[in-house]
Amino acid sequence: MKKNHDSQPLRLGRGVVFHIAPSNVPVNFVYSLVAGLLAGNANIVRVPSRDFPQVEIICSALRKLLEQKEFSLLRAHVVLLRYEKDDTITDFFSSHCDVRVIWGGDHTIGDIRRSPLPFRSFDITFADRYSLCVINADVYPGNGDPARIAQDFYNDTYLFDQNACTAPHLVVWLGMADNVRKAQELFWDSLHLVVSEKYELQPVSAVDKCADAYRFAASSRGCHIEKMEDNFIVRIQLDRLTQGLEDARSTCGLFYEYEAKELNEIVSLINRKFQTLAYYGLEPAAMRDFIEENRPSGIDRIVPIGRTLDFSLVWDGYDLIGMLSREVSIFPVN
Repeated sequence: MKKNHDSQPLRLGRGVVFHIAPSNVPVNFVYSLVAGLLAGNANIVRVPSRDFPQVEIICSALRKLLEQKEFSLLRAHVVLLRYEKDDTITDFFSSHCDVRVIWGGDHTIGDIRRSPLPFRSFDITFADRYSLCVINADVYPGNGDPARIAQDFYNDTYLFDQNACTAPHLVVWLGMADNVRKAQELFWDSLHLVVSEKYELQPVSAVDKCADAYRFAASSRGCHIEKMEDNFIVRIQLDRLTQGLEDARSTCGLFYEYEAKELNEIVSLINRKFQTLAYYGLEPAAMRDFIEENRPSGIDRIVPIGRTLDFSLVWDGYDLIGMLSREVSIFPVN
């Protein structure tokens, strides 16, 4: 990551970055910290308040690293802390930061923005987002490995109970109708094998998922719930795509499905809430053409299935290094 930015103009960190990590994704806080460090800043990071073991593992590794002499200069650039919701504490750190990075959704952003910033400071916000997956049924499964693809899709969705903004909720099938039928059967059967072996579905999650599915089916026209052998996977087939689908998402393995003859059919659905498009059986060049031709207001990331959680220094369309640093211009004497 650092090498990709070595050729940039003269840049300095903006100063102090105050990061507010999301409460439901355990490792996100350290990605934000990495971006802040690489951009040359001192970082105050509010880690998730939930007791995630991943947080303790990462913090332990950081302590050991910062105790080493070669990394001693970084000690003053890393402050990790945890506190319950407290406007006084948030006000204090906000009043001393040059950039505030807010992860965690619309409600969190609204709450944090009540704490004022210095006049030259600004927010980078990561609001609620929605993600989808597109599978070319004319290619799958003939040219693929169904077990591997199922494992990759499991990683994208079930690892964080579909809570991550990158997790697909809508699966769009492209191709001939017969191929779609075959692909769906193999895909969901393969995924069920992975889920039933690795995933622990909590009773309350199972009830909530069923309630969400029935609520959507009862209030929406042109859809039906696909019969499955258990509640590990809930599928809702859509006859049409309607505005607002991104607000109907659930967690823990509820998926909406739509069959399309071409990718352009989803353009009318995409708005600013859409973040990641995961794909299989399509060429990157075709995805680029889709974006350039349609210029959708949403979709900031297009990645293969299995890589939706991969972090990069360009996130939600933000160039994090560029935004967390400032460029110093030097002009020669005329």
